[in-house]
Amino acid sequence: MIKKLSIAILALTALGFAGFWILTLPNGLKSEQVAALPTGDAVAGETIFWAGGCASCHAAKGATGDSKLVLSGGVELKTPFGTFHAPNISSDEQHGIGKWSLEQFVNAMKRGVSPQGEHYYPAFPYTSYARMTNKDVVDLFAYLKTLPDDQTASKAHELSFPFNIRRGLGLWKKLYLSPEPVLSVEAGNAQLERGRYLVEGPAHCGACHTPRNLIGGPKLKNWLAGGPAAEGSGSVPNLTPHASGLGNWSTAEIADSLKTGFTPEFDSFGSSMADVQENMAKLTDEDRAAIAEYLKAVPAIESSASK
Repeated sequence: MIKKLSIAILALTALGFAGFWILTLPNGLKSEQVAALPTGDAVAGETIFWAGGCASCHAAKGATGDSKLVLSGGVELKTPFGTFHAPNISSDEQHGIGKWSLEQFVNAMKRGVSPQGEHYYPAFPYTSYARMTNKDVVDLFAYLKTLPDDQTASKAHELSFPFNIRRGLGLWKKLYLSPEPVLSVEAGNAQLERGRYLVEGPAHCGACHTPRNLIGGPKLKNWLAGGPAAEGSGSVPNLTPHASGLGNWSTAEIADSLKTGFTPEFDSFGSSMADVQENMAKLTDEDRAAIAEYLKAVPAIESSASK
């Protein structure tokens, strides 16, 4: 009887591991999706580069001017799960992404899968990039290939058990990785749709401005309502049109702040938002207006930082 029970337990354990292994398999592009990828346009890719704020994490801390185009990595993100280090994504073949294929880049951006077939941690905001078009991702890759190479080695993340087990992210992705928009907007309103695309996709505003649960998943019912900072101390502001957020700002004032870095009260943006604003200033007036229109259209929610 004991022998049979032991065999049954071993069989169930093996079945459980097999199920876990299958459910957590990295999900990359299929061959027909790879074949359908368009040709990249580096000029168009520059817009996506600034919209996505790539330099804010992947350039050296304090980089200014042309130094922002040297994507040597190094930004340190200290979170409750451990410390994440932004990697080198320059065109260097050994330490950067110089040897990556287009397929590998799209898999990383939209599926959170590395060239080695491992899950990336969502400190890399692929949950937002999953909403990007293939064309924009391909254009971004074309632009990145025009930037300088750098031989700085990427630092390993500093994570404790169980967060250092990447395989478990396969289950996390089933809950939180989706290419679908977060919010519905007025159909046929091209500016509003463009604003949604930029905010929810490449600009990944929700990555910081939406509160997260205990396993790091975004609380979409509190979309853009701010809350405790994911790293360090303090909080991030509410971007919804609630009185505790942008309720007193007009669409024009939001767009102007993204261009100039000054609030309607003539305060200036600080901390990491200053970097975001510098990136937004490189977009067109039309794109900033689209972002502003979307932010005024999202549901007004009380700031999560005050709850």
